[in-house]
Parts: sequence; C-alpha cells; structure tokens
Amino acid sequence: MSLAKDKPYYSEPSDYEDDVYLWAFEQAELLRSGRFSELDLPNVIEELEDVGREVRDLIEDGYRNLLAALLEWEVDPASRTRENAKVILDARFKIEEGEKESRSLRDGADRTVESVFPDAVRLTMIVTGLPRERLPVECPYDLAFLRDVNAMPKSDAHDD
Repeated sequence: MSLAKDKPYYSEPSDYEDDVYLWAFEQAELLRSGRFSELDLPNVIEELEDVGREVRDLIEDGYRNLLAALLEWEVDPASRTRENAKVILDARFKIEEGEKESRSLRDGADRTVESVFPDAVRLTMIVTGLPRERLPVECPYDLAFLRDVNAMPKSDAHDD
C-alpha cells in the first residue's frame, strides 16, 4: 500500500512554462488529493499572488475608465453619447464584479479612486483636448455615486 502512495499521481506532470492551464488543474487535483509533496509550490504561490493582482487590476481599471468616462461626459457635451453611457455602465459592472470577489479591495476603494484619479484626468484631457485647468483637482464623485448603475453627472457642472 505504501508503494501506491509513493507512486507519483501524474507520471508526466505538465510543465508550468508550457501549459499553465493544464498545470493549474493538475495542481488543484494534487491539493484535493492531499499530495502536497508533489506540488510545484513556487509556481503555485506565484499564481495565487497573480490571482490577487488580477482582481486588483480589474477594479483599478474599472475605476480609471469609469472616472474618465464620467469626467468626459461632464465636461464635453459632444461625449454624451450612447457609447460613452455604455462605457460608464460597463466599468461599473467590472467594478461590481471585482468588488464581489474581494472585500478588502471593496473596503479600500476610496484609496483606489484617489490613486487612479490622476490617470483618469489625463485620459479625459487626451479624449477631450481640454487643458488640465478645466478638470477637477480632486475626484468630484463619492463611492455611492460611482457604484450606482443609474447615476450620471450633471451635464453642465463644468460648462462655462
């Protein structure tokens, strides 16, 4: 019986570098089976960290794109299109999806918004051609507004 236990679960395990998809499923099966000594532990650790970064990046990208689209909507009347409204809604859906997967990132969303706001302003400047002075210095939206799928900015908030 000990011989069967000592026999490797996979005679030819997948290589992380060649087929990460199959490798991941094999690693999961090894975990389920309690065959910890056969795990490719350094790469399992790396992949787990990558999963966390991917969720964080999804949320950051969502907030960055949402803020840029909202600012664009607010300062550029020509941008008040169905396409821009779709960008706003899609970004909110991505944020909601990511925040469902991570309470810690949801709870830290204020910091995320603060960190991506300057990039959102730069994106808005590129799309609208407006100078920096025409855009807010700090984020004018609170989290409740950013997360509300029905909320849209006032159309004339920054118009002269």
